[in-house]
Amino acid sequence: MSAAGLAAPEMGGESAARGIRVGFIVGPTGAGKSALALEVAVRVGAEIVNADSRQFYRGMDLGTAKPTAAERARVAHHIIDVCAPDAPLDVAGFTALAREAIAEIAARGRRVLVVGGSGLYLRALRGGIFRGPAAAPEFRARLEREAAEWGVERLHARLITIDPEAAARIGHNDRYRIIRALEVFELTGEPISRHQARHAFAAREYDTLTVGLSPERARLYTEIDRRFDAMVEAGLVNEVRALLAQGYAPDRPPLAAIGYKHIAMHLRGELTLGEAIALAKRDSRRLAKRQLTWFRADAELKWLDAARATEHALDLFREFFGNPQESN
Repeated sequence: MSAAGLAAPEMGGESAARGIRVGFIVGPTGAGKSALALEVAVRVGAEIVNADSRQFYRGMDLGTAKPTAAERARVAHHIIDVCAPDAPLDVAGFTALAREAIAEIAARGRRVLVVGGSGLYLRALRGGIFRGPAAAPEFRARLEREAAEWGVERLHARLITIDPEAAARIGHNDRYRIIRALEVFELTGEPISRHQARHAFAAREYDTLTVGLSPERARLYTEIDRRFDAMVEAGLVNEVRALLAQGYAPDRPPLAAIGYKHIAMHLRGELTLGEAIALAKRDSRRLAKRQLTWFRADAELKWLDAARATEHALDLFREFFGNPQESN
């Protein structure tokens, strides 16, 4: 299914989704979500719905730690490689694709695991989304020009003064979400965080169990560094070079993501490779910290020690799904 042209999902049809049990495995980058999800999926007869926003895009494989061909042959994965890097998939588009995948998996009698570290996407799928007012093209165009001339950080600084709560959740270079937050304030006179709090992601469609991986901080940071070194060794520089050669802009999502933007700066001669790697590791650690902050505010989440999570997670999901038989 193409991601292009997707509208925000309607909240009708909830009765068809009610009764579907959906498991969620969440946590910061580098915590081991994918390995745990593979093991649980095999053991409980589940398929995986991807909720890592960077894995939506074709050609972005190494830097997003996409599951390998062998892993995807072992367990079916959904919402991977669904769009090109110049056709960003927003939260509404993701939710539409995820709901479609969940319905299809459940119709075949399989269990569903949603896995990723993109907290907003996971929360929207679990409890609906705040759609907000229609876009204002002229206002957006003006902000786009300002970001191009002065940098997106300037827009983020403005958002801090208008809506510090939203600014704390949105990355300094997340141009799309920064502009949308400023746009909602311009059109409604209220911060987007206030609209979202009023909405409260309360339109529940599924029975859910959410499990989070809580790694020891020093171990997590060591794994983040090790994993990025492995990405570079596997050919991340050539992956970024190929994307740039296809004309994708390194300062626009999703290539503005951690790792890709740093390697792009190296390829443009702005950083040495060593400097690019060091900055990418630093920013990955900062991302992990923000993700942990987001997930720790989730009262429904059941935290597991990442170093000993497998058996505990299996017990929880077997009980939740009704003790399904293990698949081969």
